[in-house]
Amino acid sequence: MSLNFSLIEARRIALAAQGFGRRLPDRPGAAQLRGTAERLGLFQIDSVNVLTRAHYLPAFARLGGYDRALLERDAWGPPRHRRLFEYWAHEASLLPLELHPLLRWRMARAERGEAGYVRLRRFAGEDRAQAMAVLERIAGEGPLTAADFENGASRSGWWQWSDTKHALEWLFWSGRITTATRRGSFARVYDLPERVLPAALLALPTPSAEGAQAGLIERAARALGVATVADLRDYYRLRPEEGDHAIATLAEAGVLLPARVEGWSQRAWLHRDVAPPRRVRRAALLAPFDPLVWERARTERLFGFRYRIEIYVPQERRQHGYYVLPFLLDEALVARVDLKAERAAGVLVAKRVTLEPGAPVDTMPRLLVELERMTAWLGLERVVVGEVVSGD
Repeated sequence: MSLNFSLIEARRIALAAQGFGRRLPDRPGAAQLRGTAERLGLFQIDSVNVLTRAHYLPAFARLGGYDRALLERDAWGPPRHRRLFEYWAHEASLLPLELHPLLRWRMARAERGEAGYVRLRRFAGEDRAQAMAVLERIAGEGPLTAADFENGASRSGWWQWSDTKHALEWLFWSGRITTATRRGSFARVYDLPERVLPAALLALPTPSAEGAQAGLIERAARALGVATVADLRDYYRLRPEEGDHAIATLAEAGVLLPARVEGWSQRAWLHRDVAPPRRVRRAALLAPFDPLVWERARTERLFGFRYRIEIYVPQERRQHGYYVLPFLLDEALVARVDLKAERAAGVLVAKRVTLEPGAPVDTMPRLLVELERMTAWLGLERVVVGEVVSGD
């Protein structure tokens, strides 16, 4: 028997699961940041820095003005301070340490040449010796970036830049190296996991691939609240054959409950610990890679909001702007804000604000509050708002 939810109930479940059902803390600190990382299960990394890097923004949307240095310490600090590690999950991501055992099956598949893009897979076979030479240099010399390999060629002169970089990426996929820190223009500094990650973490037992995939699906279900099969698989980028058996296993165990959502053609699943909250009252600017909106089809199903990032769209063809953040107001996405941090001038520029049809009358006043909050968090001095247009 399926549970039945109206669309507004599904939205509330999703918003609460994503951490929007609570008031902003007065002074968000390390505990609140780690709680957010645990709730979401990852922060997606992206190199675009027109506003601030994407991995900082989901915590800001849920906590307000936290200290970004706390996230940097959790991600790239000394092993005793580490709470996050980098790996491929929903794209490149920062993940809570406890997910490391749940992703070792993916590392093992990369090691065997069964995961990663095609150009990497040859390092599991015919070009393994080249990758091992890269690994030996890191082991002997310590943390290195791709650029440290003498402008892309090893000291032996075996490779051009692209081969060295791809060898490093295969070693990263297979878990042989990890990110020690980030340097300069956000370049990865690679090192051996045993010199970067806590020894107690690496000593944890490795579950079976099936058990790990079930663990990832359960994490996704908690983070999403209510979700279709495709939503659940997408969270940690599981293939159908990896995710479907996990969903079936969790359903049989009563961890996932079948549900129907008004207007959804597909069956949904609800984690057994999730309960529909009362009305959600929050305002937040959402990064393009925020887990509330990163799966665009789900965003349309939940909010009736068609969202596409236009960074790679030629300027003359963009509808809403270059780096556009959806604006969450209570239980709806009510506007799109094209933002840029003009750091030299100390200005946060909202180049264009597009109001959604039916946006409430208090949309702009509440948006301005959030823009002022973001300005202070980024260490800027003032906000400048350009054109405001209606999407009617």
